[in-house]
Amino acid sequence: MTPLDTAHAAMQAAPDDDTARLRFYERLADGELFLLLESEAKGDSLTPQVFDLEGGPVVLVFDLEERLAAFTGIPAPYAAMPGRVIAAHLAGQGIGLGLNLGVAEAAMLLPPEAVDWLAETLDNPPEAVEARPVAFHAPDLAEALLTGLDAKLARAGGLADHALLAGVSYDDGSTGLVLAFIDTAPGAEAPLARAAGEALTFSGLDQGGIDVIFLAATDAATAPLTKVALRFDLPQPEVPETITPIAPGSDPDNPPKLRW
Repeated sequence: MTPLDTAHAAMQAAPDDDTARLRFYERLADGELFLLLESEAKGDSLTPQVFDLEGGPVVLVFDLEERLAAFTGIPAPYAAMPGRVIAAHLAGQGIGLGLNLGVAEAAMLLPPEAVDWLAETLDNPPEAVEARPVAFHAPDLAEALLTGLDAKLARAGGLADHALLAGVSYDDGSTGLVLAFIDTAPGAEAPLARAAGEALTFSGLDQGGIDVIFLAATDAATAPLTKVALRFDLPQPEVPETITPIAPGSDPDNPPKLRW
């Protein structure tokens, strides 16, 4: 069972559960998928194989290399990349997405409308605001949001040392949730803020948002925040002894050029 298998089974078992459906789409976006290509990649240019089905054109992806091989039955070119990158490229083109067709129980055909929705949901950059916190307190949040944050931050290794989640009161009388990333790596602010926003979106909850801040361990606000906050330790990646070439499409911040 892959993570996508588990999420798909939960969605199928509870067709009226919006949270289960959102969790499936979150796994689809975050997981590595193997996209069947028409020909071998040429540099950063990829040509997906498009199938004309009765319901319209689709491209095929699989969440395991073995599943792609089982579908083709012969060696075939493919590219590995996050589902969010594929959705972003397909958006607005009227092309659907076939997942694990014919090779797994977690098989389904996403119409173009579903692909467009996923791409639009993921393309929701955080907004910068100014506010002055006056007090921190223990957070009051639903289990679904806590689970979503834990999963998101587990994949953010190396972007910060750890994160602290707490309730916050501001000088204008408003209250909310604040997620503080401690000792953030240079340039990691935007992806971390986006990950926090997606955790809230895919939790299916309406908690008004999460405020994200970035602090150093030595900042004055860090000590009082630590006393009341939930702590998330981000994985620290091992430093490789040698540099491994990056496969085309594997970096969501440097997506390949897809040609149709």
